[in-house]
Amino acid sequence: MRSENFIRLSQLCTHYQVEMSFFTTLDEYGLIETQTIGTSVCVHQDNINDIEKMMRMHQELNINFEGIDAVLHLLQKVDYLQSELSTLKNRLRLYED
Repeated sequence: MRSENFIRLSQLCTHYQVEMSFFTTLDEYGLIETQTIGTSVCVHQDNINDIEKMMRMHQELNINFEGIDAVLHLLQKVDYLQSELSTLKNRLRLYED
């Protein structure tokens, strides 16, 4: 992967005004995937929306890291079930018409 698609965690700490330990803990729980490029620890830019969501859960809702993991898992499950429901509705329409 190209390094310009990655953002250094130190930049995110400055931008969002959070401690590096926040990102370290997210990485320990497997909630983000970090990659070392040179001497910098980075995350892929595609993960920024998820990181912002996790920061809001932690800071605004006071959800701990175990809770964030559970909430994200449930949100993924809801997305999967909605997709499955949409697929089944489309199949049912074929038989109704």
